[in-house]
Amino acid sequence: MEFDEVANVLHVDALFTLTLGIVVLFVGRRLNNAIGFLKEFSIPEPVTGGILFSLLFALIYLVIPVDIDFNLEARDVLLVYFFTTIGINSNLKDLLKGGMPLIILLGITIGYMLVQNLTGIGVATLFDLDAAVGLLGGSVSLIGGHGTAIAWSPRIAEDYGVSNAMEIGIASATFGLILASLMGGPIAKFLINKHKLQPAEKEALDIGVAEKEEGVTITAFGFLDAVLAIHISAILGLILNEVIEGFGLQLPLFVTCLFAGIMITNLVPKKFPRITGTEWPTRKPEIALIADLSLGAFLAMSLMSMQLWSLVDLAGPIFTILGVQFAVAVLINIFVVFPAMGKNYDAAVICSGFGGISLGSTPTAMANMSAVATRYGNSHLAFIIVPLVCAFFIDLANAVMIPWFLATFSG
Repeated sequence: MEFDEVANVLHVDALFTLTLGIVVLFVGRRLNNAIGFLKEFSIPEPVTGGILFSLLFALIYLVIPVDIDFNLEARDVLLVYFFTTIGINSNLKDLLKGGMPLIILLGITIGYMLVQNLTGIGVATLFDLDAAVGLLGGSVSLIGGHGTAIAWSPRIAEDYGVSNAMEIGIASATFGLILASLMGGPIAKFLINKHKLQPAEKEALDIGVAEKEEGVTITAFGFLDAVLAIHISAILGLILNEVIEGFGLQLPLFVTCLFAGIMITNLVPKKFPRITGTEWPTRKPEIALIADLSLGAFLAMSLMSMQLWSLVDLAGPIFTILGVQFAVAVLINIFVVFPAMGKNYDAAVICSGFGGISLGSTPTAMANMSAVATRYGNSHLAFIIVPLVCAFFIDLANAVMIPWFLATFSG
């Protein structure tokens, strides 16, 4: 760690940040076990711990006004690890099975993005604010997340005169992430209990290993084999990313690593000879365990590093926009997504993921579904179609939608 006395900033290195992220995970786990309603409503453990620590850091800042800057390089590597495991666990049969549900969910999501932007613009207009502010409280920061907010805020500030566009975007993305993390589990619980839903068949978890599951053995070499498979897929994903970038299209690295995992799993014969002497570890408990660890640590570090003290001055219209957006997201989830996806157990798990998509991020959606799957049972379908929708298609749709809304509604 290093303290910059001039800027009054405490810089926390990558190793300490990762270590603290693990501590946050354990604190979240202890709290979920001790406080009944947290587990009852399937609140993800990294969310519980991450929000608590971000509040603690905010209190420290109020007493000793020192900014805390976390080095999040390890977090970004964990994101690549996580999505690569999702690709490795995906087989062609599941992808074909998810064809129509994928198209339906994609259509709903794009339609929801239009509603989200119109909602943000409508509430901003009530406060006599420019439509660009409403977009910052719409798909720019909510369904787009921090990355899209950071990417678009400078242009909105320069072209549309919203001088604090970056602050508004970051504030909306941050509190949207919190709301998304708290939304998915309760919605799934409500739907499962109301309609008395249960999995059609018992499936191994895509993320994590059930604590009470019998007959699950994880060995050191099995774990190392899973790590090797992840690295092979990630290297191919890195090459794919550079090739795609050469054609002028930029995609997040975790997206191409996801596709690389899918390609190897489905194109390379299962009996293909490997140096490990084992089959490709698709849907092995070691892969599921690494997925759980990677996602949990990523989300814990993301939430604990939120600088809540920088968002206090942006209350008022921003919180009003977020409140309305939250209500709209819940209603669409229950009355549109759930019926359209079949009103079954898979649909309920997908709804928990859509809660993460609608106001948060792809990892939030996956964490919501993981918490529900661990409690009630897995849904391979949900873990196939939700990341494909929110990790790939959303960014493409947003890239077209944002400039159109700015040109049409903003002065």
